[in-house]
Amino acid sequence: METQEISKGHEEKWAECLAIIKDILGPDQAQSYRTWFEPIKFVDWSESTNQLTIQVPSEFYYEYLEENYIDLISRVLHRVYNQKVTLKYNVWVKTEQKTGRVITTTHTGKNTPAQNIQPAPTYIPNSNIIKDPFILPGVKGVIESQLNPTYTFANFVEGDCNKLARTAGLTIARYAVKTTYNPLLIYGKSGLGKTHLIQAIGSEIKELYPKKNVLYVDADTFERQHTQAAIENHRNDFLHYYQNIDVLIIDDVQLFKDKVGTQNAFFQIFNYLHQKGKQIILSSDCPPVEMQGLNDRLLSRFKWGLSAELTVPNFETRLEILKQKIQKEGIEIDEEVMEYIANHITSNIRELEGVLISILAQATINKKQLSLDLAKDVVEKLVKSTQQDISIEFIKKTVCDYFNIAPDQLKSKTRKREIVQSRQVAMYFAKIYTKNSLASIGSQIGGKDHATVLHACKTVNNLMETDKRFKKYILDLEKRFKLQ
Repeated sequence: METQEISKGHEEKWAECLAIIKDILGPDQAQSYRTWFEPIKFVDWSESTNQLTIQVPSEFYYEYLEENYIDLISRVLHRVYNQKVTLKYNVWVKTEQKTGRVITTTHTGKNTPAQNIQPAPTYIPNSNIIKDPFILPGVKGVIESQLNPTYTFANFVEGDCNKLARTAGLTIARYAVKTTYNPLLIYGKSGLGKTHLIQAIGSEIKELYPKKNVLYVDADTFERQHTQAAIENHRNDFLHYYQNIDVLIIDDVQLFKDKVGTQNAFFQIFNYLHQKGKQIILSSDCPPVEMQGLNDRLLSRFKWGLSAELTVPNFETRLEILKQKIQKEGIEIDEEVMEYIANHITSNIRELEGVLISILAQATINKKQLSLDLAKDVVEKLVKSTQQDISIEFIKKTVCDYFNIAPDQLKSKTRKREIVQSRQVAMYFAKIYTKNSLASIGSQIGGKDHATVLHACKTVNNLMETDKRFKKYILDLEKRFKLQ
């Protein structure tokens, strides 16, 4: 009876730990809490060794918790128990036998030496069947490309802003993907046509070589598929599917940031495909040198082939994009109207097309002429509603005012925590709200280099996940910047 009471007491303590973790993660990471913490069950407590044993649903849970949350769990355990606690995992793995027999694999966490760790049974897929994570259950030998048929080279306007990337893409498509551009990484700010171009490459390859397995997938979808496969102990099926691709196109790879398990899976897939001479095409919002939260070995592979930047199109390219869009819609607009739009909307292609659609909608719904006056009215309203660029000087002043320090102190060499942290916060917001390079941000905020800026951004992100007070600082400052 006494043992049961002790066990119940520690089960309540574990429930208290979960409540604290949930509070720390907050509403922004509610889904992460539901995915990684709610399924955990209390198993046992050992008074002699101060060892807490918990049950997790799969081998992947153990690995993911150790890689991503062990520091948080350790701090919370120490806070609740007020002593050093050894964490042990029971991993319950369903075998592939029809009996549905359940076995237990025990792991000891990283905070103590591992003892008697038994590997969980690995499911080896039937090599004749490709399990398609897009369409489950999979169909033998069939892989859907997931390409948007409207994204082609025919409707992708070439200009100085994209010439290198477009030419490289065409070369890959026309020469049976046997080129030195592997991987091809296309990067640039949002709205410049990255998704259009990488899918155009895939569509061209599929047109010229119909038997090739071409797949387009965005990074978020890839990550969700991998997580689901790992939870269900189908990770081998996931890897098997992607290793059957001839041309793999991943959009927004920067979103793999801090997703350690997903990065490891993609690393295996990347190596396998590259060694087999298969083509890999990637897109991101920045070059590899500026990507944060990605493993160095993965970043080094991104540099193996060609990195090509998409920049803001010049006036001539913007005008050509408008002309092509109008021709596609089958309507006529005066040249001066198109020139006015191309002159005043300069940030990105998406906004350019958005203005044109707004003008067409206004003319259709309100039965107005497609005139220069209508274009001026729509453009003026859009420009007024668009947030103005925030300068680094404004960011420094706002951060210093908030933390009550003098702007000159950001340049000092002091290691005082409040000064260093203020400088890191200023760098973090400069990366978000300005178009300056990392090197430029570093030089303007304390005379630092780009590596210091990367470290600052990573530190701020980490603190936001573990320190509720610090997270409130960031949210308060975000409100101030968004009001500008």
